Amino acid sequence: MEKTANEQKKEDTGLHYDVKIQSIRPEGTLRATATVNINSAFAIRGVKLMEGSKGLFVSMPSYKAGNGEYKDICFPCTAEARKEFDSAVIGAYEQAITQGQNQVQKQEMPVGTEQGNAQTMTI
Repeated sequence: MEKTANEQKKEDTGLHYDVKIQSIRPEGTLRATATVNINSAFAIRGVKLMEGSKGLFVSMPSYKAGNGEYKDICFPCTAEARKEFDSAVIGAYEQAITQGQNQVQKQEMPVGTEQGNAQTMTI
């Protein structure tokens, strides 16, 4: 069985991201907040998923420096690591949105209608 490029890439880096979406906000630029656990060894709280002019992007926890600039507290060190991290967070957000829509549809179904299986979130 052949592995996809994404599966091979994750195997190469050895990183596993467990993303928990803390809150979802349907309006405004802040769409969600998340906690990311990397390899069950390092957790990052306060990750934000923002809506910008070019679409969704991930904002790392930051602090305001003395000169008024915001500096990330923690961050991926390479472009490839950043892409993989962002992809995990955005994927978890999209899955959470889909699961939320499925739950609403199930609640709106008339009595006696079959319901599908619930999805599980694995990132």
